[in-house]
Amino acid sequence: MTVYIVGAGPGAADLLTVRGLRLLQGASVVIYAGALVPKELLVEAPSGARLVDSQDLDLDAIVAEMVRAHADGLDVVRLHSGDPSVFSAVAEQVRRLDAHGIPYEIVPGVPAFAAAAATLGRELTVPGVGQSVVLTRIARRATPMPPGETLAAFGATGATLVLHLAVQAIGEVVSELEPHYGADCPVAVVAYASRDDELVLRGTLATISGLVAESGVKRTAVIVVGRVLTAEQFPGSHLYSPDRCRDTH
Repeated sequence: MTVYIVGAGPGAADLLTVRGLRLLQGASVVIYAGALVPKELLVEAPSGARLVDSQDLDLDAIVAEMVRAHADGLDVVRLHSGDPSVFSAVAEQVRRLDAHGIPYEIVPGVPAFAAAAATLGRELTVPGVGQSVVLTRIARRATPMPPGETLAAFGATGATLVLHLAVQAIGEVVSELEPHYGADCPVAVVAYASRDDELVLRGTLATISGLVAESGVKRTAVIVVGRVLTAEQFPGSHLYSPDRCRDTH
């Protein structure tokens, strides 16, 4: 028996990986976040599989479902939105699984920030403009941030920022970042990336708060801040340069 922690992707059902789909189609128990995982994925589970919606369950109840399945010798697919490697609460689940001696495997998925970048038609690392991407959030209504991990500290680097779980505090985000990036710095908010109801807002640090307020976006969105969003004049990468030595001998 194994618990497979599967990244279900950002929203579109067909962004589930082939490996994730194969595991889902063979699962005896499927634990999924009902508010975030597309319902179209659940029809891929076997007809006799037990489906457990975790959106109203606490960690103890979720792990109890896994322990129960382990005792019955049943494989579990735990469907997480996006990719399990960031902002997924996977660390605390596998800590519990280790304590119970339950084997698990993590299967990556398409993260929300990657889906947002695809929607925007932009690379987040542009030569000469931005070569670092910071994935972060703010502490409002969530676990406090570790010391030093502040928007001001990240903003001082000038790196491209991708903020999760922060759109409800867009005004706070702007006030923290504007001194470092400037009021004219491009910003994009992508809500429900890859889904049919996807919404894209493009502006600057000076305008994005108003755009978010007008749109009514309050959750399930990523904020991207950085000059890479509008960069047009930049050098070509060394990877494809005619001056690069390609002799492998």
